[in-house]
Amino acid sequence: MASIKPSVPKGTRDFSPAEMAKRNFIFDTIKSVFRKYGYQQIETPSMENSDTLMGKYGDEGDRLIFKVLDSGDFLQRSKSWNRQQIVTKAAIQGISRLTADELEAITSKELSKEISEKALRYDLTVPFARYVVQHQNEITFPFKRFQVQPVWRADRPQKGRYREFYQCDADVVGSASLLNEAEFIMIYDEALSLLGLKDFSIKINNRKILSGIAQVIDKHENIIDMTVAIDKLDKIGFDGVVKELHERGFSQADIDTIKPIILLEGSNDDKLSSLRDALKNSTIGLQGCDEIQTVFDYIAACKPLTAKLELDITLARGLNYYTGAIFEVKTNEVAMGSIGGGGRYDDLTGMFGLKGLTGAGISFGADRIYDVLEELNLFPQSAEQSTQVLICCFDEQGEKYGLPLLQSLRSQNTNAELYPAGAKIKKQMEYANNKHIPYTVLIGSDEMQSGLLTFKNMETGEQEKLTADDILKKLKS
Repeated sequence: MASIKPSVPKGTRDFSPAEMAKRNFIFDTIKSVFRKYGYQQIETPSMENSDTLMGKYGDEGDRLIFKVLDSGDFLQRSKSWNRQQIVTKAAIQGISRLTADELEAITSKELSKEISEKALRYDLTVPFARYVVQHQNEITFPFKRFQVQPVWRADRPQKGRYREFYQCDADVVGSASLLNEAEFIMIYDEALSLLGLKDFSIKINNRKILSGIAQVIDKHENIIDMTVAIDKLDKIGFDGVVKELHERGFSQADIDTIKPIILLEGSNDDKLSSLRDALKNSTIGLQGCDEIQTVFDYIAACKPLTAKLELDITLARGLNYYTGAIFEVKTNEVAMGSIGGGGRYDDLTGMFGLKGLTGAGISFGADRIYDVLEELNLFPQSAEQSTQVLICCFDEQGEKYGLPLLQSLRSQNTNAELYPAGAKIKKQMEYANNKHIPYTVLIGSDEMQSGLLTFKNMETGEQEKLTADDILKKLKS
C-alpha cells in the first residue's frame, strides 16, 4: 500500500507546544478578567442542528456553514430526489418558471436537508442564543457568560483567514443597564494591559447616533449606504467618502449637513457637544448621545484606563444586529486591524422565540492579539516554559536518588522532570535548552556521596552546590 503524505485540511493548523503555551497565556489572561467581572464559562457542542444555524447569517453565511453528513445510506436517499420533485415542491411554495441556476440552488438546498441534519458551528453567538432559550428556566438573569471555543467556516483559506479558528466571547443578556457597556470597556482595558499592550484605543459609537444622522437628512432608509461610506474615512479620506456618497444617491445638501459630523474633532466631550447640536431635531440621535455620556460617566467613576477611549461616529460595524453601543479595539503599536469588537443588541434570542431579551457582548481577536504580542516580543518567558527544573542523572543510581527530589518539587507545584538514565549529560543539557528549562540539577556519584547537588542556572551558566532542601527552598521562592 502506498504511503500517504501527512497533511492537514486547508485552512486548519497544528499548534506546537511553544505556540500552545503562548495561546494559553492569552486565553488564561482573558478568562481571569472575565471571571473577575462575574462572567461564567459555558461550552456548546461543536455541532448544532442545521435548523439552529441556517438562515441566521444571511445567504453568504449559509454558504459558509460546514454541513455534517448523516450516517447511513445517504447516497441512496439522495437518489430518490429528482428534479421533478423539486419543481413540484417549488410550485407548491408558489414559485413558478425556475431558471436552471434557481433549480440547481433549490435542488442543492433540499438535498442537503435530506442528507445532513447537523452542521459545525459558524460562530459562538447563535449557539449562545440557543443555549439561553433552551436553559432559560435554569439561568439566573442577568446571565453573564464567556465562551472560548473553535468555530468553522467554509471560507477560501488565505493569509490570516482560516477555516477553523477560535473565538473568545463574553455576553450579558437580560439587562439593559449601560453599566454593562462600561464594564466591557474596563474588561478590554484590563485584559489587554495584562497581556502587555501599552498603547491601544477602544472606540465607541452608538447605532442611535447613526440613525439620528440619517434622520436629519431624511435618509433613514439609506442608513446602511451612508454608514458603509463613512466607515471608510480612514482608508479613502473625506473626498473619497463624498464621492461614494454621491454614487449611493446622496445629494450635495445631504453631504454638507453631515460633513461637520463626520469630521468631528476635539475631546470626547467636545464631540458630544457638537453632536447634540447637529442632532437637536432627532430624538433617537439625542438618545444615542445620552447613552454614550452615561457610559463615559461610569468610566469616570472607576479606575483610569490605560486605553485611549474615543468616540468615533464613523464606527459602523454590525449594523444588521447592533441596536445601541458599538465597540472596536485597535492597537497603536503595530499595523493591525481590529483586535476586538462588540456591541448592544435588543433581540438576540428572538430568533428562537424568546422575545424582548436585551443583551450586549464583546469578542477578543485572539489570533490577531497573538500576532501583536509576537511582533512586540511581549510574551513572558514563563509562557514558553512548561518545565522549571530538569534533574539530570549520570546513571541508574542517580535516577533512584533523584526520584524523591522530583516528587518533592512537584508537591510544591514546581513543574519538574527527571531525564531517564542512560543518555549522556550533553544530550540532557541540550534537552533542557531546547525546552527553555531555566534550571537543572545534576546528580552523579560525588553528589550522592556529599549530599550537595549541582544546581545550574541555564541562562547564566552559574552553578552552585546545594542540598535538596536548599534547592526546594530556592525554587519555591
